[in-house]
Amino acid sequence: MRCLTLADALAARGADCVFLCRPHAGNLLGLIEQRGHRALALPAPAQGAAAGPAGPAHARWLGTDWATDAADTRKALGGEPVDWLVVDHYALDARWERELRSRCRQLMAIDDLADREHDCDLLFDQNWNGPDYARRYDGLVPAHCQLLLGPRHVLLRPEYLKLREWLPPRDGMVRRVLVFVGGSDLQGLTSRILRALDEPDLRALAADVVVGANYPDAGALAEQAARRPGTVLHGPQPSLAGLMARADLMIGAGGTTTWERMSLGLPGIVISVAPNQTPANQALHDAGYIDFLGEVDAVSAADIARSVRGCLGDGATLRARSRAISALVPGLGTEELCERLLG
Repeated sequence: MRCLTLADALAARGADCVFLCRPHAGNLLGLIEQRGHRALALPAPAQGAAAGPAGPAHARWLGTDWATDAADTRKALGGEPVDWLVVDHYALDARWERELRSRCRQLMAIDDLADREHDCDLLFDQNWNGPDYARRYDGLVPAHCQLLLGPRHVLLRPEYLKLREWLPPRDGMVRRVLVFVGGSDLQGLTSRILRALDEPDLRALAADVVVGANYPDAGALAEQAARRPGTVLHGPQPSLAGLMARADLMIGAGGTTTWERMSLGLPGIVISVAPNQTPANQALHDAGYIDFLGEVDAVSAADIARSVRGCLGDGATLRARSRAISALVPGLGTEELCERLLG
């Protein structure tokens, strides 16, 4: 989704953006084309494909080994080098990037984890991992590599900037809650959050619940939502900006939506749905920016309800947090990155 945000902004400035994706289950090739970009499908992942020796921690996510992926990518790109090759995949590292150097004039890597070496001209990481985040890539990138690090560089769609200008300061009162845990929810976290909000003292809260296209049991969730007063169940949304603007509190996972809601000053209760979200979530919690409850398997409906009650009883903290998170994510990252890539 962050690459789509960047591609939309670049295309609006006259760039031709092409996506190369391997068609894993639940892929977004169709959505990419709906947004007006070309999407080239690499060969489908082989059943039981090996990641290869000594790969990054997430190598198995690739669906093949890095060398095969590099060869597939070179073939898909064709003859003329592209101006910029942007790689956003936790399974790929400097070895893959070196293999693709001849197919691009410059190479940009998007990362969150700082757990592997890169051979790139520009490295982009919009996450917060504590006060020393600016040093996370020491020794992992070439000396000439330009670093764009931290939440001030977050990639946001234009509607977030517009709403940011229009929204009045939040008053710290919680009347409406927004629930979203991502495009899929294999652990049933959305249902767990609804159970928490169905506690007698929380049932007066209005709730907007958004589920992605890959939600595994939408029918059962619809029945659960229908039993709770003031609850509206939404399908996949092109943007959460409008729902965030009218919410007073958001409950969900880490990831891109964290930065979107922060740009609008919307306080959040956050639960990691993947281990790689936990370091950033914990750092944000330690700095006072979010209420982080832990990893999904360890968080109960009672834990969520307890955190919501804490928010209901502390409007002063919510007002201060709203100001702090809005300042952390000023929302100019997309414009600045486009200028860097096209300048």
